[in-house]
Amino acid sequence: MDWDHLRVFLAVARHGQLLAASRKLGLNHATVARRLDALEADLGTVLFDRRPAGSVLTQAGERLLPVAEGIETALLGAAEGLREDEAEVTGTVRIGAPDGLGNHFLARELGRFARQYPSLTVELVPLPRSFSLSRREADLAIGLDRPVEGRLIVSRLTDYSLGVYAAADYLAVAGTPKDADALAGHVVVTGVEDYAYAPALDYAWALEDRSPRRFRCASATGQLEAVRAGIGIGVLHDFAAADVPGLVRILPEVGFRRSYFILSHPDTAGLRRVALCRQFIARRFEEERRRFLP
Repeated sequence: MDWDHLRVFLAVARHGQLLAASRKLGLNHATVARRLDALEADLGTVLFDRRPAGSVLTQAGERLLPVAEGIETALLGAAEGLREDEAEVTGTVRIGAPDGLGNHFLARELGRFARQYPSLTVELVPLPRSFSLSRREADLAIGLDRPVEGRLIVSRLTDYSLGVYAAADYLAVAGTPKDADALAGHVVVTGVEDYAYAPALDYAWALEDRSPRRFRCASATGQLEAVRAGIGIGVLHDFAAADVPGLVRILPEVGFRRSYFILSHPDTAGLRRVALCRQFIARRFEEERRRFLP
């Protein structure tokens, strides 16, 4: 089997569309389609059910996928091995993370990591509702729950705390609620339950039943910005709110504690760039533990 054809197969399997795969590979649509056709002809079978909405793996395609991923992993490992004695770390490492953590901690920290390895491309992407390390959608992921299924390497990074916040300017006008029952006279800023991709995000709508006046935002960063703008009162990450002037933590009796986990796939965890990035992230979380649990 031609590796160039398998590379196209993997891209289409991961992205679900020929056009998206062509963009990822830097090839035109016709080249992707031609290489996929050639692979199917070589194997004497159909690998995708090509539909208007996208390409879906057939049973034959499902059987080929782990084989192709194994070949990809072997080639990546061989390339890493040839560079083991080199000081330079190259390639790309992609980290998926919740938007609040990504925006208010990881972006800055991974920037420092990137400066240590100038020939390495570092990508930070938000975690979608459906995410697969086995399909190489990222090399590392920061999760909110410990996975109970899948062949993953998982370790806890840290616990973190959240509290109820409002802007000082908002409190000066609307007053400070003396307890949770007093929130009935305020706008509460909450999450959108339909967009919650993990059970640990349940804190995002914990104030919903406290007031009939609600402003909902699907992202943690959007909720923080809404509170900072004086729209209302909301539950925010303590580590993120600490960096925002003018935010005041209120109702100290209302708080939440959650955890972050770092995940990687065993097929790629041994790659030098992935291992170095994982070690860096774990070290920085340990060094900044008091930031997450003030």
